[in-house]
Amino acid sequence: MGLTSSLRRNNKSFLRIFMILVLSCIPGRTNLCSNHSVTTPIDLPPDIRSSLDSLDLEGYISFNDVHNASKDFGNRYQLPPLAILHPRSVSDISTMVRRIVHLGSTSNLTVAARGHGHSLQGQALAHQGVVINMESLRSPDIKIHKGKQPYVDVSGGESWINILRETLKYGLSPKSWTDYLHLTVGGTLSNAGISGQAFKYGPQINNVCQLEIVTGKGEVMTCSEKQNSELFYSVLGGLGQFGIITRARIALGPAPHMVKWIRVLYSDFSAFSRDQEHLITKKNGFDYVEGFVTVNRTDLLDNWRSSFSPNDSIGASQFKSEGKTLYCLEIVKYFNTEEVNSVPQERFPLQETEKLLSELSYIPSTLFSSEVPYIEFLDRVHIAEIKLRAKGLWEVPHPWLNLLIPKSSIFEFATEVFNNILTSNNNGPILIYPVNQSKWNKHTSLITPDEDIFYLVAFLPSAVPNPNSGTSNLEYLLRQNQRVLNFCSATNINVKQYLPHYETQREWRSHFGNRWETFAKRKHTYDPLAILAPGHRIFQKATQLSPIQLF
Repeated sequence: MGLTSSLRRNNKSFLRIFMILVLSCIPGRTNLCSNHSVTTPIDLPPDIRSSLDSLDLEGYISFNDVHNASKDFGNRYQLPPLAILHPRSVSDISTMVRRIVHLGSTSNLTVAARGHGHSLQGQALAHQGVVINMESLRSPDIKIHKGKQPYVDVSGGESWINILRETLKYGLSPKSWTDYLHLTVGGTLSNAGISGQAFKYGPQINNVCQLEIVTGKGEVMTCSEKQNSELFYSVLGGLGQFGIITRARIALGPAPHMVKWIRVLYSDFSAFSRDQEHLITKKNGFDYVEGFVTVNRTDLLDNWRSSFSPNDSIGASQFKSEGKTLYCLEIVKYFNTEEVNSVPQERFPLQETEKLLSELSYIPSTLFSSEVPYIEFLDRVHIAEIKLRAKGLWEVPHPWLNLLIPKSSIFEFATEVFNNILTSNNNGPILIYPVNQSKWNKHTSLITPDEDIFYLVAFLPSAVPNPNSGTSNLEYLLRQNQRVLNFCSATNINVKQYLPHYETQREWRSHFGNRWETFAKRKHTYDPLAILAPGHRIFQKATQLSPIQLF
């Protein structure tokens, strides 16, 4: 009877905690077309500041210089934290989290782990809380382990570009990437990490062997598929809700020296998507498959000539892109320079490329190609970043919208969005490419459409100030995003947001579907006070209960 009574009490306690977490989701909707700024400084209660100041740390806490941690890449939110932790060790992070847990309901302190600050809608912010500068955590050093199944151990605050540079010294490289490499490991693994290699190797979260996590209780735990597996899968794609990634073990593969980088155009979306889907199902095809949409772009092919060479120079010069909606297939084949002489001609990757191209239905005069070093291709977005920074056009609002669209709806989506909703894409690129569900691990927290093939469609505009009026088109771009979402809702397209942002409990429940209850239960298990990653606005800190009741 004693055991039965104890179990009943524990179940009641859990249900109580669970309901508080569920009900503490943000209940109201904010205006999509507004910036969110709070610039008035908040006085930190002396006892709380004293409590944080007294921590025995290898790094340090800053209470004054918090401006850079008040905003993110999206540049639409200005929410200053009360303090920034610059950790020098994992112990520093654990100590800080434990102290905030100890303070419990006596404070509203929350914690946000911040890497490169590349979130879009305040997800890396902790208003009136503590931001942890993960880029300060560069220990342990990058360690490469060679062998039959090579891997690299890295800090959660390490950047992918540094990992690439170091692993290339050993002829190795991670298999799956993001398009932009100047991001931290912890940041991309908390979401997914998607690029043109995902059809072949899955997203970055599929290529992780082991993690070290500081949970919302301040516990330091090592996890993998076989050790603390629930925490392992929860954290991968978990939006930072269950723990802070302090170390990761990433699977490696052989790194090529060079890539054959190809672009071709289509005027018909059906042919474009059919060819993309054909390429991602081939066993020995291209190593990277992406695509993008251009709407009413002038001199598109002429702009390519700075980096690519046309296969048909005369035909390319006569091709007109203005007034048209066109679809660019971007594909890459890896190769090594020594293969030119050592591999039989019919098996040489560039010969295989010609055969693969012959199977496609692109506009012949639009074939452009280039051969560049592997690292130059992977770091291509950084080159554009340098140019935009020089013009003062990098730190502007970025009202991006990233969607995962099921294959069964992609034609309907493309027809309406690219032909009717969008009038141009002069504000930034629109990416579109398919991936194979079979390459994505369904045990992680990442939510995707439930079909064998789905598409990433990424609208990546920049709200650049008008040189004459000084005002930007941010409001217009946000309304355009909302029109896209409204269309998906009206036509019952089972769209899922990647890098999701929702404002209501109903939307978050809809996003997670039948996995919502599991997500909320795991939140209770690993972050019972709901202090981690408040910027996602999924849960509010459970100040209604004391730490004793929560534990």
